[in-house]
Amino acid sequence: MEVRTVKTTEELQDAFTIRKKVFVEEQGVPIEEEIDQFDDTATHFVLYHNHSPAGAGRFRILDGIGKVERICVDSSLRGLGGGKAIMSKIEDYAKEQGITALKLNAQTHAIPFYESLGYNVDSDEFMDAGIPHKTMKKYI
Repeated sequence: MEVRTVKTTEELQDAFTIRKKVFVEEQGVPIEEEIDQFDDTATHFVLYHNHSPAGAGRFRILDGIGKVERICVDSSLRGLGGGKAIMSKIEDYAKEQGITALKLNAQTHAIPFYESLGYNVDSDEFMDAGIPHKTMKKYI
């Protein structure tokens, strides 16, 4: 598996393809909520497995804090290290940008995964796109 920082239109479309598969088709998130106005300015990442898109994520900087968003891995490849690889690539990118703190809004079922990467819950539960989430933070 390989994680790339998106540099081409094709790579961006690959990231959108896997996001749509996971969030829209699998989880029922409305497409207009999944693909939003922040996609134009975010830095995107795509995970490839056997030259096919297998995962994705995006990163933005808000008030000096890195915001990790839209982390997903194809259901057939979960548990094989792809999510960890995406997160590692995003964290390395954040460090290159001089960012020392990261936050993300985790679906509650994914909290143990993010905790294993050093993130800590920093909010009460809230709903986003009909799915329960909690905000998590990490200092890098």
